[in-house]
Amino acid sequence: MSTTTTAPATQTTAVSDAVVTVRGLTKSYGGQVVLDRLDLDVHAGEVVGLIGANGAGKTTAVECLQGLRRPDAGRMRVLGLDPLQDAQRVRSQIGSQLQDSGLPDRMRVSEAVALFAGPDAADPAALMEQFGIGHRARTPFAGLSGGERQRLFLVLALLNRPRLVILDELTQGLDPAARRNVWAAVEELRRTGVTVLLVTHELTEAEALCDRVVAMRAGQVLDQGTPAELIARHAGQAVVRFTLPSSDDTAAGVLQQLGRLPHVQSVTRTDDVVTVRGDREAIAHVGAWLTARPDPVPADLDVHLPDLEAALLALLTGGTR
Repeated sequence: MSTTTTAPATQTTAVSDAVVTVRGLTKSYGGQVVLDRLDLDVHAGEVVGLIGANGAGKTTAVECLQGLRRPDAGRMRVLGLDPLQDAQRVRSQIGSQLQDSGLPDRMRVSEAVALFAGPDAADPAALMEQFGIGHRARTPFAGLSGGERQRLFLVLALLNRPRLVILDELTQGLDPAARRNVWAAVEELRRTGVTVLLVTHELTEAEALCDRVVAMRAGQVLDQGTPAELIARHAGQAVVRFTLPSSDDTAAGVLQQLGRLPHVQSVTRTDDVVTVRGDREAIAHVGAWLTARPDPVPADLDVHLPDLEAALLALLTGGTR
């Protein structure tokens, strides 16, 4: 499948419900273009992931959206406000957890939570327990592990019931159990209608959590859509391989049977190894065909599913999968 740059998918959601609108955002550092006329929309209630290699401009984009960096050109609206002109009003309605967040070394966890809590804050103790740092309430920031610091920043991001949450490398440094808790928190945000903008290198995370992903390179959008749409457009075919010894007289018939299965696009045989390629749905039909045969299912049966990682790699390299 060719993976030349594709025009961004057309959004069907009305522009009026956009929580984030970016048009022509441009930013350079020392002559190096980091954002190159970036256009981006995030709609109410969406979980949108920004994916791409290091240097794609993802973190710079979300820092501009929070008024932390001033772009060289372009227009931004966050919750209908200009994040530069209305910085305080914007920040009061969003929660953020950024890569380079930090607190004073001696500040205790409970003190940090009390400092950031607004008048309508969620229950701080419940949030700390949810993210597994309730027992660290009296621990100074310097005494927290990297994963515990990450969880503290998530507590602070969600503390004031924000309308928009911006998360940069959400689960970096977290163990599997903590990662599951964080994923569950994002699912809960979606359920309650909170909009989430997620910057991540963890493509399994993006595939699991995001309603839509935006693939970036060199400050531009390469393509966007649901994870399934990007996988279908760029990740290539599903592949099923197995050894199926047969005589020359029966081999042709076997290949013909497999080739007639729904969603199968090609069948080849090298020596005794059969390779079937097709849509993801083809896997179920090949499996049913194998189990219907009187012979045992091949012990070396191997299935390769196209995923978001393959799609992004193809987009970034311009290759084929």
